[in-house]
Amino acid sequence: MNDRARLLSQTAALAADFLHGLPERPVRASATRDELLAALGGSLPERGEAPGEVVADLAHAADPGLVASAGPRYFGFVIGGGLPSALAADWLTSAWDQNGFAYVMSPAAAVTEEIAAGWLLEIFGLPANASVGFTTGVTMASFAGLAAGRHRILERAGWNVEEEGLAGAPEIAVVAGTEAHATIYASLQMLGLGRNRVLRVDADGQGRMRPDALRAALAGVRDRPVLVCAQSGNVNTGACDPLPEIVAAVRELPNAWLHVDGAFGLWAAAAPSLRHLVAGIEGADSWSTDGHKWLNVPYDSGIAIVRDPEAHRTAMSNSAAYYVAGAGAERDGGGFVGESSRRARAFPIYAALRELGREGLAELIERCCRLAARMADGLRDAPGVAILNDVVLNQVLVRFAPPGVADPTAIDADADAFTREVIAAVQADGTCWLGGTTWHEMAAMRISVSNWSTTEADAELSVAAIRHCRDGVAARWGAEAR
Repeated sequence: MNDRARLLSQTAALAADFLHGLPERPVRASATRDELLAALGGSLPERGEAPGEVVADLAHAADPGLVASAGPRYFGFVIGGGLPSALAADWLTSAWDQNGFAYVMSPAAAVTEEIAAGWLLEIFGLPANASVGFTTGVTMASFAGLAAGRHRILERAGWNVEEEGLAGAPEIAVVAGTEAHATIYASLQMLGLGRNRVLRVDADGQGRMRPDALRAALAGVRDRPVLVCAQSGNVNTGACDPLPEIVAAVRELPNAWLHVDGAFGLWAAAAPSLRHLVAGIEGADSWSTDGHKWLNVPYDSGIAIVRDPEAHRTAMSNSAAYYVAGAGAERDGGGFVGESSRRARAFPIYAALRELGREGLAELIERCCRLAARMADGLRDAPGVAILNDVVLNQVLVRFAPPGVADPTAIDADADAFTREVIAAVQADGTCWLGGTTWHEMAAMRISVSNWSTTEADAELSVAAIRHCRDGVAARWGAEAR
């Protein structure tokens, strides 16, 4: 065995040890910033070190600062884990070190992208001739979809934005729901369309855009090029915008484009029991989602889908004299994401889809939703606890009232502080990890069930830990009151 083979075997053993210990290790990190700086830092060595020593030291020093987000009891930020085949394919992707920009750079990467793209379109029920780009995440996927929309609606208005920029261009109206995710605004600011110029449409009590409010907003901008941003899977509640009504309203405009942010909610289309939540989604013009959420491929993995491939390519492509474009049907993946140097991200997606199959993917999504509902049911009867959302997907919003506050759903400063203390206590406990949010002026705990390895036992253990932490915080509050 040569030195590189020994190094890779050593690294595989370190990774296997970490993965094997995930179910038992505390989900939170245990080291502070200063401790990690001391363990990992210091002056850059004058002389190089042996690769095996570097990797061993890195694994040892970093371990206390690792969050077990790949494990079964991590419920924060809608983060999935890594399916075994996807993780292994990701390792191969690093070993192969392919640049996925052009077919000539890696025919295997290009063809795998082509195959995975077709499978994804079939799973989501989207047009078979739509174009697909593999991005870092949903932020850049939304950027690509909205860039394609910006191109097309300005072209219809007689303006070439790629050549002339936005100075002097017809003014674009951007319309989004009040519950649109922050990544939509990040995409808009990078596209030069601004965050503060967005026309915000009222949402209902679950965060769904109201079709009547959308129609009222569109009535005032129908003579302008319009970008509309809808959502499938509210990051707090999991609720999906009513797309049939939204699509109908947008299609009445002479020059409009509809983008759907489906970061995790688009995957509901893969599950027969949940597909009704995203009914009408095929009527949009572009879509964005993440692979590192419900598909459970390693970070990073986003997917941009555009109905109009020509608009997609025009908005994202660049050229140089030394670029070698495909001569025929060959796919040049960089033309859909705006990156010249890019990881061959389709290999893990391809592996995950083959490991799961259509039935396995549906089962994974439905199981996560069942576990979310199970956790909500396990918490709702605890003293001073309220579930704030209809648990329709994998998201649960929980609010806690301290002793003396009768209604957990009331807007109350003490309930806000108490809820935040319970969240901090759960995070410190380490049995599971989840985050906090503010929902309709109320502090809330947010539970996101997205990991392929989460079991009913994990859900029960986590519910018990949350209830225990809640009781401990309540006891402290009671003692302070006395």
